[in-house]
Amino acid sequence: MNAYEKRMLAILTKGRESYGFVAVKAEFEAEGTRSDEFLRLLELARRAGLKVALKIGGCEAVRDLIEARQYGVDFIIAPMVETPYALSKFIAAKDKVFPKDEQADMSFLFNVETHATFTTIETLGEVAQAGNVGFVFGRVDFAGSLGHDRSFVNSDEMAGYVNQVAEVAAARGVELVVGGGVAPTSIPLLSDARDRRLDRFETRKVVFDAAVVKDGRAEAGMDLAIEFELLWLQNKRDFYRGIAEEDATRIAMMEARAAGLKASEPA
Repeated sequence: MNAYEKRMLAILTKGRESYGFVAVKAEFEAEGTRSDEFLRLLELARRAGLKVALKIGGCEAVRDLIEARQYGVDFIIAPMVETPYALSKFIAAKDKVFPKDEQADMSFLFNVETHATFTTIETLGEVAQAGNVGFVFGRVDFAGSLGHDRSFVNSDEMAGYVNQVAEVAAARGVELVVGGGVAPTSIPLLSDARDRRLDRFETRKVVFDAAVVKDGRAEAGMDLAIEFELLWLQNKRDFYRGIAEEDATRIAMMEARAAGLKASEPA
């Protein structure tokens, strides 16, 4: 482990022990996590005693599901599920790839991230209950679907949407996770959702037990999650910079050689 990774491991261990960290998160979707990056994240998570959440590329991304099974992922999230039919496709895909005994130790969820999804939330709740999948409310994309920017994510109107989804999740007995622009200013919204049903909340890279929004640990935990993400990005930058520059000396030598050969050619 390099210096960045040792610091990240210390943060994850502290977060698990004191601030409700339950998992680290990656995305094959918008984040475009590469396999080498994911393996590093997976090692950090396992050493810290945390689970791993992965957002796949679509509701029927079978190859992503196969890779998730190979990696040993604990939480799988499908993006952009806007209709009961799309949710049924996700359920069929996860049932095709994962045997029932393996599913018993995992959680499968789908993103509620557009207003179009919200308009069918009752029916989606029925399908989710039957298929044993939960909700992840993605507030930033949901705000975008309404024509708003990130400043909308902690508004009273957004809280109303989240609470309605929480009530459906509670009625159907399925998990609810809230993400998208999570920061200390989100704590009142998360606390209200917790009164209805909220199992976890997530930043870009860290998933929390929602209990911390009620016991005063959430803000300090979010600060740790931000520190972890910054270290993650710095480590990623330096890793790929090293790859990009590993042949720089030989490239310069070959360019000089090619220029010399060109100069020696007859005019």
